[in-house]
Amino acid sequence: MTLPTELTELSPEQLAIIDLCQDFAKDKIRPAARAVDEADTEVPWEIWGEAARVGLTSFMLPEQYGGGGSTDMFTQCLVQEELCVGDLGLGNLLTANGFFAHPVLELGTDEQKERLLRPLAGEAPPMTSLAVTEPDVGSDAAALRTHAVRKGDRYLLTGRKAWISNAGASEYYIIFATVDPRLRAKGITAFVVHRDTPGLTVSAPWKKMGQRALINAEVTLDDVEVDARDRLGEEGQGFIGLMQTFDRSRTILAAAATGVARAATEYAIQYANERRQFGKPIIDHQAVAFRLADMETRVEAARLMTWRAAKRIDSGRRATRESAMAKLTASETAMFATWAAVQTMGGWGYSREFLAEKWMRDAKLEEIEEGTSDMQRLIISRSLRDHA
Repeated sequence: MTLPTELTELSPEQLAIIDLCQDFAKDKIRPAARAVDEADTEVPWEIWGEAARVGLTSFMLPEQYGGGGSTDMFTQCLVQEELCVGDLGLGNLLTANGFFAHPVLELGTDEQKERLLRPLAGEAPPMTSLAVTEPDVGSDAAALRTHAVRKGDRYLLTGRKAWISNAGASEYYIIFATVDPRLRAKGITAFVVHRDTPGLTVSAPWKKMGQRALINAEVTLDDVEVDARDRLGEEGQGFIGLMQTFDRSRTILAAAATGVARAATEYAIQYANERRQFGKPIIDHQAVAFRLADMETRVEAARLMTWRAAKRIDSGRRATRESAMAKLTASETAMFATWAAVQTMGGWGYSREFLAEKWMRDAKLEEIEEGTSDMQRLIISRSLRDHA
């Protein structure tokens, strides 16, 4: 399966980065996928370093801070899909610093952007994390309980964050906290905290069903002292930055989900052409052929919805509805396509000798992270009410 490039004109730079991603996914990501999965809670630093050396961890950062300059969402979606064809967890890991960078670019001062973003484009970039989710707060981000109390030119942060990607491995965290819980969204403020700041502790990595390349853990803040110069934007601006980040991150994750769905579809098609039963390849049996047709069709649809959301963001328009539609469609396509690959392969699909079962485990997270499928449907339904 190839990208339907006839639907949009790609620049020489975009074609070049697609080639780079395809080669890296084939030569570096796919061969390491099983070992990384089996290692469970170990950070794949070697692949991280290799990706950094060819610019894949910083391609999305502005050139003025040393990045690759591919700041548009459309190019980022092209990259994300190709990397996640290699492996969903590793693909999401390698571009994770882009999620950290966006709030800095949206809310940060020139000094903060230079100080925080330039190291991400270096030869040995640090990992970073966004810390939003809490043990009792998931989809309702305005209800955050992590509290920021101002003391002169400093803040004291207290609270717990759960399911934080790269926690423990990250050097910097953007902590979303409230300066006043009564204000809900209007009290949410973002702070940058270094991992060595006294009072910040990280639990042992949690054992997960899939996407084990991205470790997750709980972050506890116990009167963590943060200089006001490490606040991003003004008090209360964090929620706006977070919602804008969600529009972008959901679109990127839709591209990631499309990538694993595409991988599963390509794998199943190849298997169905080679596996013979009742005297012919199983692709010639209608039950199998129709399932493959559904897989292929849904992958193409997911990609086009993702591209639509990306293009809308790049045009400067709000894309909350479109990014929710893209993520909903792509994540459920990923779950369907990976299930269908296992089903097509039968017992071999259930075996850990092949990657299909891993992809099915990995894909489930796409229906949960950055807002569950239920939340995406809620966002979409509210848009229908608001624009009736």
